[in-house]
Amino acid sequence: MKHLVQSLLKKGWPAMVLILVLSLWLGMRYFGVDHERARFPETFENRASSEESCFSCHSGIKGFSRFHSPELIGCVSCHLGDPGAFEKMEAHKNMVLIPGNLSDAALTCGTCHPNELDKIEHSLMTSNSGLVAVDKYIFGETDSPNHHFDIRELGHSPADEHLRNLCANCHLGATKNELGPITQLSRGGGCNACHLNYTEEASSQLDAYLLSGKTKLPVMHPSADIYVTDNHCFGCHSRSSRISTGYMGWSETLLDDLPEKDQEGYKVFEDKRIYRYEGEDVHHSKGLLCIDCHSSHEVMGDGKEYLHEESAVKLTCSDCHYKESPLTVAHEELDAESQLVFMHRNYQHHDKRILAVKEDGHPLVNTYQDEKGLVYLIGKKDGRKHLVKKQSEVCSRDESHQSLSCSACHAQWAPRCIGCHNSFEQGQMGYDLLDKKMIEDTWMEHVFEFGAALPAMGVRVGPEENKIEPAIPGMILTIDHSNRKDSLIKDTTFERLYAPNAPHTTSRTVRNCASCHTNPAALGYGKGSLSYVMNSTSGTWVFEPEYAINPSDGLPEDAWIPFLKESKALKLSTRTDFRPFNLAEQQLILTVGSCLQCHEEDSKMMRESLKTGINPLLLKLTEQCLLPEF
Repeated sequence: MKHLVQSLLKKGWPAMVLILVLSLWLGMRYFGVDHERARFPETFENRASSEESCFSCHSGIKGFSRFHSPELIGCVSCHLGDPGAFEKMEAHKNMVLIPGNLSDAALTCGTCHPNELDKIEHSLMTSNSGLVAVDKYIFGETDSPNHHFDIRELGHSPADEHLRNLCANCHLGATKNELGPITQLSRGGGCNACHLNYTEEASSQLDAYLLSGKTKLPVMHPSADIYVTDNHCFGCHSRSSRISTGYMGWSETLLDDLPEKDQEGYKVFEDKRIYRYEGEDVHHSKGLLCIDCHSSHEVMGDGKEYLHEESAVKLTCSDCHYKESPLTVAHEELDAESQLVFMHRNYQHHDKRILAVKEDGHPLVNTYQDEKGLVYLIGKKDGRKHLVKKQSEVCSRDESHQSLSCSACHAQWAPRCIGCHNSFEQGQMGYDLLDKKMIEDTWMEHVFEFGAALPAMGVRVGPEENKIEPAIPGMILTIDHSNRKDSLIKDTTFERLYAPNAPHTTSRTVRNCASCHTNPAALGYGKGSLSYVMNSTSGTWVFEPEYAINPSDGLPEDAWIPFLKESKALKLSTRTDFRPFNLAEQQLILTVGSCLQCHEEDSKMMRESLKTGINPLLLKLTEQCLLPEF
């Protein structure tokens, strides 16, 4: 506590706030833990019953987290109602059964956590601004995917109804109306989405309560706490780019039933989707949770409005797997939010330097650097200490690949979804995910294929330098507008866009040179056979696609760009700062690929090219070297 007060004083916090913080801490210390309950049972019972009438019926309630004990904050601070009434109807008037939904969070959670609530309201997880912007861009309703929107304010344009029918379920503003824990099927719920936890006993008593016709009152209360499991993330983040399932190693299929053979390689999730195992992320194999990397500063946001999620996420691999030395801060330098998290988790490394994210400086409170300079991460799941290794020399030595992101090499696989057909069906019953009601006339989606493979590569265009990042088919889709009377487009449109992707399928090993330099899918041409045909003086690259040619644009179904040509498409990406390789870049990549036809990737010549780039070596060609003709 001393460290927290010192930090707040340095930051110029008013004395009254400090008094309130100190009072809260004293209350928690002397009245809020179980061993103190054992020492002062009368104090607890008398205090609770004297302040609120809730305990006249709901006595003996337990299961609360340390900092949400009703002896500290009462019941009405979360559930509202009338604490002075002893009649059920009067006491329950205006009561909130499930507090934490954003519709009532200002009166419940937000009374104690106003800063966090403000951050959440501006978060992309609440607004889904990027998702809405891209969809409206695809439908031709905006000129760019770089506009701010709020999914809760959707109208009834073709794009808006497309979102209402297919995508508007996954946002924090969606209301949790059903009692019970967060599951794989959960969507939204405001603060509950991350912070609601049920023990087995609490779940069992809830079931008994519901089966009794709500007469057998539970005594085990669910907990609102900071123990965010991967299951909390799953409901929303198993969709779209499928980060949650990819992290666990599972790739979605279109199977309706498990295969008769090799069922161990498949898994059925709670929504009955069937997945095939492709390989889990190395961090998942070590037992790390999503929140071991993505702290509250990222999960809840920083109060700013961002266009797309990659702008909101400040953390990079190199913040932990540093090159020279990590950025660190002292415990006394932590912001108030981080101080509270540190205290809630009962961390003891006050005397150690704590790692911080370089881009915005927010601390990773579950990390520290010891006296020997070694860096450790404390797993939030089990408290286990993990030694964090610095960046490999292989990554640092390579001057030719400094523009590659870590995931460009270390991602084992990424999801591939192609051939998505969207049509507006008149007379077909559908569901409005935003208004939670059945509707007549709806958008329907039909997917041709799900797959998993090494990701393609794209170029993130930056103000100072470009970065090569994984890319996946984001919008290879057909939109049939013909049945919509209000559509500005009266026929069928086709779009072919890729999206930047962070696969979260990290492996310690990396893809080899040929998997980029001689792989047509990596360059954006799609799957197929890419061969180098040599004659007496030169060579020629020849590509035979695996998929049929789409008559809409003359490209293979899974392609991003034409083979060794500049694309003429007006829309290529779901981002304005992300693009495929241009023709010059394709030629350079394939020039290296031609060298790999004869030279092994670990040969002296190829190792030298990593340090100098390929161009100096092209000045020292032998008669046996046959470069490609472009």
